[in-house]
Amino acid sequence: MDSSRPLLRHACAVALLLITAAFPHAAPLAQDAQAKRAATAPDRAQVERRLQSVKALIEGSSAARQIEASGNAEAGAQRIKARQLVRHAEDAHAAGDYRSAASLLDDAARQMFEGARMAAGERAKGDNLGGEVETRIEAARALLAAQKRIGAEKSAAGSSEAARQIEQLLDQARAHAAERRYAEAQPLAQQAYFLAKASIGSMRGGDTLVRSLSFASREEEYHYELDRNDTHRMLLDLLAKKQSTEAAAGTGFVEKAGELRRQAEASARRGDFGGAVEMLEGATRELVRAIRSAGVFIPG
Repeated sequence: MDSSRPLLRHACAVALLLITAAFPHAAPLAQDAQAKRAATAPDRAQVERRLQSVKALIEGSSAARQIEASGNAEAGAQRIKARQLVRHAEDAHAAGDYRSAASLLDDAARQMFEGARMAAGERAKGDNLGGEVETRIEAARALLAAQKRIGAEKSAAGSSEAARQIEQLLDQARAHAAERRYAEAQPLAQQAYFLAKASIGSMRGGDTLVRSLSFASREEEYHYELDRNDTHRMLLDLLAKKQSTEAAAGTGFVEKAGELRRQAEASARRGDFGGAVEMLEGATRELVRAIRSAGVFIPG
């Protein structure tokens, strides 16, 4: 045995006595701190209960269901991090390091609560979009009823085909909305709305039918035709997004429609609303041709 070890232990003991004599309050304070650490350190049973609680939070709680339902990738990543932390906590528990295990479990719970907060934000956005989609579906449905009525009154060729397309779009939009896939439902509802509106406008357009509408002035008629032209343009834009690009056959129609629209606006600025109306009617006819070339039929 090393003969220096007894001497080393003696020296340490002497040093401790000297420190205690110099600082008489140090020993009680050190003892108190050690006692507090021992009191606050979790034991095996506490960590085991905490493990079960956090596992239930991650796998079966309302927060877990909220994260799953939201489809939010960031919220899902928070849940994955929480699971990883629980596995590390289990390793620490198995090694008897209960303090580290408890700390890891607290971190896992925080990750889950943050994920639930993200999921709640995603759900709120989804609910807002859902409300917008439902409103647009109802508006399109009302326009469809009007489109059918006007088509019957005017005996307009192709009105039944347009109505059928609108109904199909609304059915698809409702199916997506029923499953809370509002991002997929929105463009379908928009297309149904603008197709119904454009169909009505086209059946009322033309030299004969448009004169049956009552306008207080040519300027008022001009603004009506502007709205009708805008409706067709928005419908065409929706179709272009859906098909990635406008149909090649419709490109010339769109360019001609744009030129006629610019001429109409120039005429209106000069106060020639009669000429502006005729040019806008021509522009809208070109858009109808472009829409038809994209595979969507509009009567008129």
